[in-house]
Amino acid sequence: MIRANAEELIRKSIARFVDREIIPRAQEIDNKKEFPIEILKQIAEMGVFGIRYPKEKGGAGGNTTLYCIICEELARGLMSVAAITAMQCLMGTNFLFHFGTDQMRQTYFYPAMRGEKFSCFCLTEPEAGSDLGAVSTSAKKTEDGYMVNGLKTWVTNGPIADFFTVLCQTNPAKKFRGLNFFFIPRDTPGVSVSQPFETLGTVTTKMSEVAFSNVHIPEDYRLGQEGQGLDNLMTILAEIRSMTAALAIGLQRAALADSIRYAQEREAFGRPIGKYQLIQAKVANMATQLEASRLMTYRATRMIDQGIPCMTEASMAKYFATEAACTAADECTRIFGAYGYSMEYNAQRYYRDSRFLLNGGGTHEILQTNIARWAGL
Repeated sequence: MIRANAEELIRKSIARFVDREIIPRAQEIDNKKEFPIEILKQIAEMGVFGIRYPKEKGGAGGNTTLYCIICEELARGLMSVAAITAMQCLMGTNFLFHFGTDQMRQTYFYPAMRGEKFSCFCLTEPEAGSDLGAVSTSAKKTEDGYMVNGLKTWVTNGPIADFFTVLCQTNPAKKFRGLNFFFIPRDTPGVSVSQPFETLGTVTTKMSEVAFSNVHIPEDYRLGQEGQGLDNLMTILAEIRSMTAALAIGLQRAALADSIRYAQEREAFGRPIGKYQLIQAKVANMATQLEASRLMTYRATRMIDQGIPCMTEASMAKYFATEAACTAADECTRIFGAYGYSMEYNAQRYYRDSRFLLNGGGTHEILQTNIARWAGL
């Protein structure tokens, strides 16, 4: 009962904020393509960025389920805001919190919780996405630390981040066992960030390349034990996939609500189009896939919160919910007809933003391969 009450309280609180502060401005924010700093500061003031971290360490004392509820509600308002928040709460700060020094946490982690600094996660490379064994960004041991060289791409928050969590290879001969994460402040000599990419969707979520050229960092900037980078990533991968599924649920909810509203208002041949069975079938399918997405996603988050391994369940949730979000966005544009092609309505934004979900946390081709293997093939 206590857990259910906490979840209901968080959901209602974030939903009110979304309805009041984000939805009325979503189109304007998206059109301007500017980093939504004022909204993010408000989110920080609500304690959202620390939702996963214990209260005694400066967090809000929540769990993965509460984190995903927040991501879902924010995505219902604007996917860009939800994506930035998701990065700040998990991938961008997790290893700094668990493995950073007290000084690093004082200088970067706690300001990040307050929305004063922003983080990002540097994993993907031009030739290494799902294949982490191909990571070529190197961190070579020196007498007093490491020398980092390499290039990361598709870095969410890259253009605005104050610090980076970077996956590097320290020993190519060890392959996966040579992978380690490193903390690198933006102002470290040798760090350079490209101009933001022009993207189809989530246009206020800034993404870029981040290059490291002879970047010297002290030894205590290695986040975790030597050779444990992949293992450390696996500790949050189910969370990443569940979070991505939650973002997809938020988008599905927005697309479904707009579709129903429009189908009730738009008339053709003398009656609302929602009275026609083909439109009803679209709405029924969207609603059914939304409910299935909810059940799969929050089953996974509760398993995570109980310490039960659930990589399969989280992968299935991410795969199913994201595909359902793409379908919902597509069906929304069809229900809107020609107006779904107009930038005046949200339908086009749902369609564009849905594509953002496909690659984060693992491409669906990789997920399908893994799910088939787990199924026994």
